[in-house]
Amino acid sequence: MTSQSQGIQQLLQAEKRAKDKLEEAKKRKGKRLKQAKEEATAEIDHYRLQREKEFRNKETNVMGSQGNLSAKIEEQTTEAIRNLTSSYHRNMESMMKKLLSTIFDINPEIHPNFRPAV
Repeated sequence: MTSQSQGIQQLLQAEKRAKDKLEEAKKRKGKRLKQAKEEATAEIDHYRLQREKEFRNKETNVMGSQGNLSAKIEEQTTEAIRNLTSSYHRNMESMMKKLLSTIFDINPEIHPNFRPAV
């Protein structure tokens, strides 16, 4: 009977060792999965940062040129306003004289289509 109980004890011990090894393997697998997930997350973050940087560079290139265009348009507008103002001041007096002479110098004439009544 002792040999049977020793055999049972050995089987129980072997079963316990197998169970321990199985649990240890599950823990290692869990650690590997966690590590793989962290590495994938880090790689995704790196890729996202790289793409955002490229996007910002392209955006500044496009927006920078738009900024230059708006500056050029504003400069042209300012120049046009300056030219119109100087033209106004140069020609104001002569135009006023022409307007006043047109208004006050009236030469009454008979219209060419007028027919006197007979």
